[in-house]
Amino acid sequence: MPWQRHVADVILEVDPVTGLLAYREVVLTVPRQSGKTTLLLALMVHRALGFGSRQNILYSAQTRGAARKKWEDEHLVALEASPLRSLYRVRRQLGQEAFRWRNGSIHGLTSNTEKAGHGETLDLGVIDEAFAQEDDRLEQAFKPAMITRPQPQQVVISTAGTMRSVFLRGKVDAGRRRCEAGGHSAVAYFEWSAPNDADPADPATWWECMPALGHTVTEAAVRADFESMKLPEFRRAYLNQWPDAAPDQWLVLGRDAWMDLVATLPDPDLMAPVAFSVDVTPERSHASIGVAGRREGLTLVEVAEHRRGTGWVVPRLVEMCERWGPCAVVIDAAGPAGSLIPDLEAAGVAVTKPSMRDLTQACGGFIDAARPQDGPPTLRHAGQRALDEAVAGAVRRSLGDAWAWSRRSSAVDISPLVAVTLAAWGRSKFGAKAGAVNVMENVW
Repeated sequence: MPWQRHVADVILEVDPVTGLLAYREVVLTVPRQSGKTTLLLALMVHRALGFGSRQNILYSAQTRGAARKKWEDEHLVALEASPLRSLYRVRRQLGQEAFRWRNGSIHGLTSNTEKAGHGETLDLGVIDEAFAQEDDRLEQAFKPAMITRPQPQQVVISTAGTMRSVFLRGKVDAGRRRCEAGGHSAVAYFEWSAPNDADPADPATWWECMPALGHTVTEAAVRADFESMKLPEFRRAYLNQWPDAAPDQWLVLGRDAWMDLVATLPDPDLMAPVAFSVDVTPERSHASIGVAGRREGLTLVEVAEHRRGTGWVVPRLVEMCERWGPCAVVIDAAGPAGSLIPDLEAAGVAVTKPSMRDLTQACGGFIDAARPQDGPPTLRHAGQRALDEAVAGAVRRSLGDAWAWSRRSSAVDISPLVAVTLAAWGRSKFGAKAGAVNVMENVW
């Protein structure tokens, strides 16, 4: 792929004055499944065969077991199927695994223990999955073993790490500083990652930071993982972002814009007719009832209830319907709250089940009312903490050319936001026809 060729071209640059490799160290961070294993194997084979003398190569990963698995399942499999098969022998003894090339080069494994890499000279040391290195003991073993070699290289390669990835984070911070400062360095630094403020739901973000997209990775596959993964996990794996780099706050609607919409809302009787909606988190840990009404040309939304579990929802909603006779009770039948519909209907509540098109229109309408392109906002909310947190942490999921709120990918419980969004849609669609809507069989 083009990104692999680019990296290989740069890290194998030769200083025209000395005739030796220009870079003693290479640091590369890239999203998962970008093709770094293929790049590393090509680099190690080139080192073994193309440097004119016997070369010693060591490969490491998270653990020695992980390194052996990669060596056996991917490196060995690829080489066995290649025209190079006759140029090496395989040593499989546990603890001594290696490719022994006909010219004397050895491509072996090592671990991240205190003694790893000690006692031998080293030409190429690869630290794969460097996010798992919590200290620099492996580098302390590699660097002295290279000091007498004419063209040594240490290659550090990984996806972004966690808060415990001290070794890799130090390399990333140093590499970024060098890039900002400019000038010559003996370290080649590469990074494919999304900016901290990029929208993780936007395919344009993916295309900017995933170099394998369009080659070995499809946009549909990324979208499927975005919708099924927790947002912090998606950010690290596919956007190559560190956990402290993206606060997952206010991605869809800015904080200032949202806080400008806070108002003291009147009693539901003064917003009549009102619409209700229910939403539940995917793991069913929390549920929310949202309410929406109109007054003086404004849409008013509030979270009527937000509690743990779901057992309280049906009796509470029946009670609210008996008191206020809403124009609509809206529930996404395909969402987690869909399981509540039979009990609600058995209790006499007529439930409106929006289509996929209705869902996207509800979300788009909510944002249009909160942040219109022309004219003042027409949405107001009560400034409740649960709803504020939901808006702050919400992300979108694509539905064709439109979008809806993503329950699974959002970093927080967004059931309050989904509930008021659907309530606002219900009020807009059915409020003018309130007298004709049979919301409860024993009302109207």
